[in-house]
Amino acid sequence: MKVCVAGLGQIGYPVAQYVKAKGLETYGYDISAAAVARVAEIGVKATANWNEIPKADIYIVSVTTGQLNDCPDLSAVFDVSKKIAQTSNLTALVSIESTIVPGTSQKIFKEIFKSKINLVHVPHRYWGDEPEKHGVNQLRVIGGVNSASLKVGVKLYTDILGIPLHTCPTVEVAEMCKITENSHRYLQIAFAEDLKMLCSQIGMNFDDLRAAMNTKWNVDLPEARDGIGRHCLPKDIRYVTSLAPSVLLDAAMKVDTQYRDWLAKQKHQ
Repeated sequence: MKVCVAGLGQIGYPVAQYVKAKGLETYGYDISAAAVARVAEIGVKATANWNEIPKADIYIVSVTTGQLNDCPDLSAVFDVSKKIAQTSNLTALVSIESTIVPGTSQKIFKEIFKSKINLVHVPHRYWGDEPEKHGVNQLRVIGGVNSASLKVGVKLYTDILGIPLHTCPTVEVAEMCKITENSHRYLQIAFAEDLKMLCSQIGMNFDDLRAAMNTKWNVDLPEARDGIGRHCLPKDIRYVTSLAPSVLLDAAMKVDTQYRDWLAKQKHQ
């Protein structure tokens, strides 16, 4: 069984490492020569030339998605899907682990693969700060474009890769799950930021209040640090608001902006 991991960055690298450790013949593809060289160091056959990738049984798409003019930029997912369509056989399984929006998997399945392969969406939940606890093999969600694809995908992830799964009734639920779970985390941090500013106004220590609040069994207020950064949370909340207006999510983003301005003023006082 040959597996090709397309996209060897923050997510693709540990995915390729994990798949290889499971004893599968693993190939890696990335347009970055540095990413290719890095994954080659762990024994994965990697290349920046798609023509050097042999026909695989499984393709795991883990390319980075971003934003363009405040809209989701999924071009990398579509581009690599087109490459796969040129070489894959009809029995191949394509698993999209990249973050996408609802409707993407079906669009790729119908327009690029002409509904002739198996396709699932298994969004990653990898957290680089704690790879052992929150790595590739943590509980994931899966959705398939049809029942046949879902069956093949579940077999790969559970029986072969040993990754626990929650099966979604539709692929759209799986697509929506990733961006909304990150939006939920964004909301939690934004509330902490708002509360920290409020505490400052009334002369109360925010950290003391947070410690007291978190003694309750169903409260887990995060820290308020330097603003909501990194890549996923600021991107994914905007993926959700690109689908439909949300007063709450828009307010959370506004709070984060205000909090950053407030921090800057505190540093100059």
